[in-house]
Amino acid sequence: MIMFEFIFPRVRKSDPLTSFVAADSAKELAKKHGSIIVQCLVQHGPLGKDGIATHTGLDGNQVARRLKELETLGFINLTGKTVKSKSNRQEREWRILGDLT
Repeated sequence: MIMFEFIFPRVRKSDPLTSFVAADSAKELAKKHGSIIVQCLVQHGPLGKDGIATHTGLDGNQVARRLKELETLGFINLTGKTVKSKSNRQEREWRILGDLT
């Protein structure tokens, strides 16, 4: 499984201490979910958010939160195409960048 470090802030300086504790515990989940998403795209090819969620068992919101971060880190990008979502609406399609197999 591919693992990487997420460097994105999950809390504001003005947030209460409980938010800092929650943000710290969310770091591990972000790494785990990011790895699952990358592996899904390696295995299944380009997919939309809902397709990724279906193949991984993650919730669509969990997937959506990681996609832009994974793009910023250079792991994935948009194909420029759209695919049908679970609700039959169009959603953007994502793909792996480079050889991560």
